[in-house]
Amino acid sequence: MPINIPKKLPARNVLEHENIFVMDDERAHTQDIRPLNIVIVNLMPDKERTETQLLRLLGNSALQVHVTLLHTASHKSKNVSASHLQQFYSTFSSIQEQRFDGMIITGAPIERMPFEQVDYWEELSTIMEWSKTHVTSVLHICWGAQAALYYHYGIGKFELPSKCSGVLRHNLFDFTVELVRGFDDEFLAPHSRYTSTSIEEIQACEDLILLSASEDQDPFLILSKDEKHVMVTGHLEYDSKTLADEYKRDLNKGLEADLPKNYFPNNNPEETPLNRWRSHAHLLFSNWLNYYVYQETPFEWK
Repeated sequence: MPINIPKKLPARNVLEHENIFVMDDERAHTQDIRPLNIVIVNLMPDKERTETQLLRLLGNSALQVHVTLLHTASHKSKNVSASHLQQFYSTFSSIQEQRFDGMIITGAPIERMPFEQVDYWEELSTIMEWSKTHVTSVLHICWGAQAALYYHYGIGKFELPSKCSGVLRHNLFDFTVELVRGFDDEFLAPHSRYTSTSIEEIQACEDLILLSASEDQDPFLILSKDEKHVMVTGHLEYDSKTLADEYKRDLNKGLEADLPKNYFPNNNPEETPLNRWRSHAHLLFSNWLNYYVYQETPFEWK
């Protein structure tokens, strides 16, 4: 089934080129289907790229998905036009009376800052608190996962000696959990972050289940025992060239940037990277939509 997005959203052209079934409201209303309503809190600077990455994965489902894009009113975006936000995005105040089947909170390149120093932390905290009663399941990505661990479970983050960047190998601890149904015992996933969270604190938290960790024993997939929250500390949604673009961006800024680990063929940044995580990205999103959103959400919210 299709994903329902605005006709003029730039991501639409990319998705249609990839043969992903998209539609707009006009056509969606002709189908006698109760769509899943998903709100995406997009905190990434390059919002258009993130939109495409997430919509690509949400669109690969047997379910009809209607997406609402949300940006924080308390932060002025510098990397996206005001017209794009005005045309395609809502703010929390305009949707807080609604209920949603699922929510995605993206990452943000601010992980070195204490949470309370982030200019939209109070607003995001309000959204996370609101999600307890207005959203069936929330998928948190990278910094969004760290924010959820801190806000909901009191688990902080710590700075790494150097940036974790690359495609890391991960071990799966319990293949019977529905979120990871179909996953291999070992799988690859991209990371791009300066901080991490304590695997010991996560394992000691009685409200959390650690499903997967990287080869360096960094937590990767975490599920709350009430299945309300899914936290992914990496970026399975990244497309093939995202890490390459970030690496070149850092070099152009004059920053010290290590070559992303296990990413470029022959460790040569002039060669085109291969996407070796795409299948698990689709599995994660389809499992989340099916088992934690569709099968848990009521047909009519009361």
